[in-house]
Amino acid sequence: MFSEMKIKGGKPDGPGLLNMENAESPSYKKQYVAFFAVMLLVMMVYLARLWYLQVLRGQYYRYQSQNNSIRIEDVEAPRGIIFDRNGVPIVENRPAYDVMLVREDVKNLKGTIDELARLCRCSPSDLFSVIDADKTTPDFDPIRLVPDIDRNCLARVEAELIRLPGVEIEIEPRRSYNFDGTAAHLIGYLSQITEAELKSGKYQGYNGGEDIGKMGIEYSFEKYLHGVMGHREVEVDAIGRIVRLLKEQPPVAGRNLWLTIDMDAERTAVDALAGKVGAIVAVDPDNGQVLAFASDPTYDQDMFVNGMTQREWLALLKDPSHPLLDRVCGAAYPPGSTYKPMVALAALQCGVITPSTTFFCPGYLSFGGRKYHCWRKGGHGTISVERALIQSCDVFFYHTGLNLGVDRIAKYVKMFGLGQKTGIDIPGENPGLVPSSSWKRRVTGHPWEKGETLSIAIGQGYDLATPLQMAMAYSAIGNGGKLWTPYVVKRIEGLAPGSVAGIVPRLKRQIPIEQRWFAVVQKALSEVVSDPHGTAHEVYDPAVPIAGKTGTAQVVGLDHEPHGNANKNDRDDAWFVGFAPAFDPKICVAVIIEHGGHGGSAAAPMVQKVIMAYLKSKHEPAQQ
Repeated sequence: MFSEMKIKGGKPDGPGLLNMENAESPSYKKQYVAFFAVMLLVMMVYLARLWYLQVLRGQYYRYQSQNNSIRIEDVEAPRGIIFDRNGVPIVENRPAYDVMLVREDVKNLKGTIDELARLCRCSPSDLFSVIDADKTTPDFDPIRLVPDIDRNCLARVEAELIRLPGVEIEIEPRRSYNFDGTAAHLIGYLSQITEAELKSGKYQGYNGGEDIGKMGIEYSFEKYLHGVMGHREVEVDAIGRIVRLLKEQPPVAGRNLWLTIDMDAERTAVDALAGKVGAIVAVDPDNGQVLAFASDPTYDQDMFVNGMTQREWLALLKDPSHPLLDRVCGAAYPPGSTYKPMVALAALQCGVITPSTTFFCPGYLSFGGRKYHCWRKGGHGTISVERALIQSCDVFFYHTGLNLGVDRIAKYVKMFGLGQKTGIDIPGENPGLVPSSSWKRRVTGHPWEKGETLSIAIGQGYDLATPLQMAMAYSAIGNGGKLWTPYVVKRIEGLAPGSVAGIVPRLKRQIPIEQRWFAVVQKALSEVVSDPHGTAHEVYDPAVPIAGKTGTAQVVGLDHEPHGNANKNDRDDAWFVGFAPAFDPKICVAVIIEHGGHGGSAAAPMVQKVIMAYLKSKHEPAQQ
């Protein structure tokens, strides 16, 4: 443009150019002013927002920032290990991998749940039900979505974690029951603590979602087994993955327990009961230690550890064989003829009979216009107390019971611990029943009838006893009158390394019966097995002499069919209670088999097996 300008006198046409610049100048100035005004406004807004965030809301956002990047997590304490008396681990802990969900980190809840359901081979509705059940848990706290996944599921989830914000894999100790339901009723099981239990005040320091003991030793010794939960402070990234550990307070493991149980005797008892409905319990007559504790049908404790559906739980509750029922000390049965030695001791002590007293047994006793039969239809003839115990003569004890009276029978039988809880250190004990005249009037409003005493004297009628009560009573007969309180925990590991607290045996009472009468009954019980006419002679073994008593208890009106066997429903319950060696007992065993028939053939062989297993293990070196 400048080349085309005319130059006059060697100078440019100045006024034209100047006029052009002057014409454009106001337009440029307006644009500059507008631009700088906008920039200034943006800057002011930016500065105002920065001042608002850093000054007015700085503390709030600083707090939020720290909480988003730093998370405090609970670290579950391993529960104490449970050993048998010889150091064999019955219950241990194993590592379990759980899928955890932190809801505040999840971007798409439905998509995440659908993907986890695919990876874990489960239903999305099941996972959503877990989330719904944990509505009270804060969104920043992890919830256990899928517990104890297998290795294949673990590999699939681990491979997809980068695409699943809010999903974590957590390793925690999980209870491991080593013997597949053996001693399940004694050991008990774990289950998640309920809201009601948390509010009860009994479980101070516990958190929702923790497992606690619900039955047996797991329940009774919860405060020792539970341990103290630990904590850790971790830094997480934007999708909830742990970046680094900042601070940690390790958990304190629960205290280990050593039981009085001998696993050789226990497993022998369990094997003997297989396929039957009943119980076997063995105790040490010298101190009350429980050596074996078996109830069948049993249940799988891992079902509770792994979690059950509502349908599975209802099926377990409605099972007609009642697998959750502890038949050792939670169920009471008519003791049948196992009652007779205590009636004999009461009669000898009261002077109602002597060792030479005899009664004639024609096979029945006529009383009150009816006949009360002996189990042996042809009768036993003239018989003394010793032979009456050996051959279990009912008629002899009908006469003896009438002469004693129901109240004196009740007084002495209660001295042996019947009709009251033994005090064993696990829950759910049944006290049984020892009837008396005052009891009947209080309960029914009617006076006692003498005819009822005939049934009571042979362990029928209102009499009810648990297998544990009978084992403790026979231990007292075998040891000369010392009634011990049974117990199942022998030692508790202390908090300090190597510190152990031992449990001291507790003598409940010395039964006030003369030793000479105990000697009479002890001899008779030994001949129940050794005498060719004894009701348990088939288990006689001169190498290990056993003393004991058979019992056959009539059962009326049972409404369940054990193991679906309807043809056994009307058979009598079979008892045998015995101790060995006969005159220096180291073990006493009680067996009840529901609908087992005769005690000598159904129950006595089981007692012999448990006795032999225990005496054998007792002479072998204990495992350390």
